Amino acid sequence: MNKLVLLAAVIAALSLPLSVHAVDHSTHASTAAHEEVVDGVKATFKVQTMAAAMKAMGMEMPKGVAETHHISVSFKDVKSGEGLTEGTVAIKVQNPDKSVQTKDLVGMHGHFGADFVLSKSGKYGVMCKFLLKDGRSRQAKFWYTVQ
Repeated sequence: MNKLVLLAAVIAALSLPLSVHAVDHSTHASTAAHEEVVDGVKATFKVQTMAAAMKAMGMEMPKGVAETHHISVSFKDVKSGEGLTEGTVAIKVQNPDKSVQTKDLVGMHGHFGADFVLSKSGKYGVMCKFLLKDGRSRQAKFWYTVQ
């Protein structure tokens, strides 16, 4: 039960808005890792270490959390600029050793997110499928390098 409460607290803490600043991926900060327009929807992906996210909020990393990174995606309608916050989103991460992690993302404060283990150096393939309120299925893919 304590682990469930701890996990809920970590998810809530990571969903708080963080200031965005331009840095390279090697620092794993809260900058956009990838942006893509798919059928009229702009998808913006962010990848950040769990430790960096917790530190930015003035908190210590809880013990026992296996996941190392938080991956989030936000969607905007290209024509109206409005945020799209309703739908289902899943991400499959291909690890450098070709093993995979698949998770459904949780909607939180204007974006969708989940925690993953990106503990080894190398290239990770991030594949996202999303079905938003308009009923159209879309997907986006990109590579993310952990150094």
